[in-house]
Amino acid sequence: MNNSLFVYNSLKGKKELFKPILENYVGMYICGPTVYNYVHLGNCRTFISFDLIYRYLKHLGYKVRYVRNITDAGHLENDEDEGEDRIAKKARLEKIEPMEVVQRYTVDFHDKMDKFNVLPPSIEPTATGHIIEQIELIKLIINNGFAYEVNGSVYFDVLKFNRENHYGKLSGRKIEELIHNTRSLEGQNDKKNPQDFALWKKAEPEHIMHWPSPWSDGFPGWHLECTAMSRKYLGKKFDIHGGGMDLKFPHHECEIAQAESIENISPVNYWLHTNMLTLNGKKMAKSTGNNILPDEMFNGSNNLIKKPFSPMTVRFFMLQAHYRSIIDISQDALEASEKGLNRLKESLTTLEKITPSNSTTNFDMVAWKESCYKAMNDDFNSPILIAHLFDAVKFINTVSNAKKQISESDLHILKETFHHFYFDVLGLNIKTHSDSINTIQLKGVLDLVLDLRKNARNSKDFKTSDLIRESLLKLNIQINDSEMGSSYKIK
Repeated sequence: MNNSLFVYNSLKGKKELFKPILENYVGMYICGPTVYNYVHLGNCRTFISFDLIYRYLKHLGYKVRYVRNITDAGHLENDEDEGEDRIAKKARLEKIEPMEVVQRYTVDFHDKMDKFNVLPPSIEPTATGHIIEQIELIKLIINNGFAYEVNGSVYFDVLKFNRENHYGKLSGRKIEELIHNTRSLEGQNDKKNPQDFALWKKAEPEHIMHWPSPWSDGFPGWHLECTAMSRKYLGKKFDIHGGGMDLKFPHHECEIAQAESIENISPVNYWLHTNMLTLNGKKMAKSTGNNILPDEMFNGSNNLIKKPFSPMTVRFFMLQAHYRSIIDISQDALEASEKGLNRLKESLTTLEKITPSNSTTNFDMVAWKESCYKAMNDDFNSPILIAHLFDAVKFINTVSNAKKQISESDLHILKETFHHFYFDVLGLNIKTHSDSINTIQLKGVLDLVLDLRKNARNSKDFKTSDLIRESLLKLNIQINDSEMGSSYKIK
């Protein structure tokens, strides 16, 4: 079987044969969340996509060191060099310590990743845990002449870097276009050029998150942390760096510039980027209300999707699209994914009941297995893989109905391959799925009970109404009545 893996390299704009720097070993760095708010579904899509990639690399036998950072400092509003640190701003608004903010939303992030059955990375470093490393990198960049200090802040000199290198090669931008499209922003007078980005920012007196450095008490720039942590845990040059498409510019572009200004070598062989998730045909945004948090999707407490869907349904829905394509989430699409996932799940049960025969009827099992690997080897093409799994589902059902036969050896191949791709590669966890379905079913039952109680009250059947309330209370389910209607709370 040909297991040559091809990946789409954003740096080259084409698919390339994947050859790791060290045979059988893969170093992979993925930009993690900025923990100042709840992780949203678009973020989740990125991490689910790279979980698929991580799982498949492991399945192929690679020993993968997967590094995914936590940004807990230095990420300014709107990704600019001015303004307030997002975490510090959240702490000020909620009147708590910044690290309380970090802890709260890091725990939430891990909870969501667990619900989606996303494997934890090998290493999960934090920006605040690597301040020393970032300061040392800034010193190297200054010494090499690509950064300058002004009033306690340090900036990367983009124009000087571009004279010897190409700033913009990942995103396909030219420095001339950047200059033309850049407006001069108030508060950036310290910079030689508007395109320059911060490596270190001097902290204002009210800025609670700051550290001592040779230039000032301050905090590192957002782009620098990923360069520092990827170098520390994966080396000066490693195999895969990934993140959402929105990180191509400026974040990943700045990472490349920082690394090349230190060593004059390209830090990453393969850049991988996931595309965005839309909702009902529109960009997801909190400002417009076109946004659903994962928990709101799981429990149905939103106004955009009429019924709840389990984490495994949402995961399966996302994997039905290629990670580089835009995918639109909607009620109809989720319901279709729910039905499809149930079909796959039922086939797993059916497989265990099949009795083998002497031969296989009209199904080339070896070719089918090869087609599954061919799909994943083509830039992790999960929708094609899933289509092949459904081909097997049709065959499984015909064998189960005694319309076709399968030999013992082919049944072994089918079971093994189906299990490998369902559980190990696609990461579809039956237990998680079932638990979520049970939660959804419970909500449906309770909503029905509330409707029955409402009808009883409207009919002035207060005896039945009170009986429902008291019975639920014995089960630690409290009904709350208000002018807006009735709701329940599980104690």
